[in-house]
Parts: sequence; C-alpha cells; structure tokens
Amino acid sequence: MLITRVYTGSDGESHFEYIEIELEDAGQIGKLSQRYPVTSIIFRENDAYYDYDWHTAPQRQFIILLDGQVEIEVASGEKRRFQGGDILLVEDTTGRGHKTRTVNNRPRRSIFVTLD
Repeated sequence: MLITRVYTGSDGESHFEYIEIELEDAGQIGKLSQRYPVTSIIFRENDAYYDYDWHTAPQRQFIILLDGQVEIEVASGEKRRFQGGDILLVEDTTGRGHKTRTVNNRPRRSIFVTLD
C-alpha cells in the first residue's frame, strides 16, 4: 500500500516521499500490515475555507482523509493534493513545517491516528 510521508529532512525543512506499507497475505480476510502501536485516534472536521500557514505536526501521526480535498505545501514550494481515501504519515515535528489548505471549498473530514 503506497502512502505519502511528510518529514523533516537533514536540512530542517519538510519534504514529501512515497513509502510502501508492506502487506502480508492473511488468507480469507485479505492482506494485513504489521501492527503499529498508537496513542490515540482523533476525528477532525475543517471548514470549507481552512488555510493554515507554516506549521509542524504536533506529533507523528497517520492522517486518513475521509472526504474533501487538501493541498499541502513543503519548503521547496512543491504542492500535492490529497482527497478522501488517501493516507499520509506526517512526521515533520521540527523545522518550519508545511502549509495546509482546503482546495474545493467544502468541509473536509479526516482521522488522525497518533503514533507512540
């Protein structure tokens, strides 16, 4: 399963990369990843005009987008758009961070799964 990671590089700036979550055959129930120890789950809704300037993630977390669309910008100026069904691993807890904004003028719902 391919997901996007947002992380702080050795230059102190946030970057994107794709990472593969390995899945193992679990028989009739499909394929499963390894277990990830988590701290909490947070349900979130952003308004249609959400636009958050440079910020870091408050902790390492998976973000599972349920609906809506979001654009994330990192230090290089690269922007990527994500929508319902996309999963991110956000780990840029230091440095300048990233920008986030809603792009389709509709509320956006997501789930944050904070990691140990």
